[in-house]
Amino acid sequence: MIVRIVKMEFRKEEVENFKRMFDSKKHLIRSFPGCLHLELLQGTEAKSNVFMTYSHWESEQELNDYRYSELFAETWEETKAMFASKAEATSFTKLHTLE
Repeated sequence: MIVRIVKMEFRKEEVENFKRMFDSKKHLIRSFPGCLHLELLQGTEAKSNVFMTYSHWESEQELNDYRYSELFAETWEETKAMFASKAEATSFTKLHTLE
């Protein structure tokens, strides 16, 4: 399993626009083949314009299939137009989960 974390910082005036856009796309992303889990996290107080997506993918191939899809291209183009700085993305192999 692959865990993908993407950190995004938005211009403060774009925060509500991003949240609306994500809300309209989240079910499409979550139902993309290979996506097992999707979360959107928002920074608190002074960092409320910083967001992270946290997603689980069956494999790196499924993640890449999403990253090269029309859905991703459209979503990313709309999203990055609202950025205050460049996004940071990292993938991890999930080793352990304790609950």
